[in-house]
Amino acid sequence: MVVFVWTLAAFAGDPFYFGTWKITSGVTAPWVQGKPYDDDTAEMKSLTGKTIVIKAGEISGPKITMCKGPKYRVVDFPANMLFQGAFEEMQRKDKTADPDKLAAKLGFHGKTFQTLETGCANELDYHFVDEKTAEFALNNYIYTLKKQ
Repeated sequence: MVVFVWTLAAFAGDPFYFGTWKITSGVTAPWVQGKPYDDDTAEMKSLTGKTIVIKAGEISGPKITMCKGPKYRVVDFPANMLFQGAFEEMQRKDKTADPDKLAAKLGFHGKTFQTLETGCANELDYHFVDEKTAEFALNNYIYTLKKQ
């Protein structure tokens, strides 16, 4: 019984983003004009259905998502800063591109969104739609993750 209580206490302080996440889908990113490259589409198909595990000292999963020794930082970003500022860049090129509306089409609602910056060489950041749903951008696709 004591071991069980200690185990619960140990997990109580884990960050919300720790755990196993399944890549449930990939959609063409809104900044892509035309269709994505065939290699990007093949990558999307190979990643969909795979899992990513986010832990204190590493991120494991498909090779492109892996990271040893991440430097986690959670920040709140407005819509224009999601996906490394891609929506803001879209708006600079086309004043009618509204970052809030672009984010809403991807499931983001509100004014700011928690983002997990990993500090990894692959430069993947995870943007949280809610506590069980995150998204990241990679090679002309936006991927949705669901916490398992």
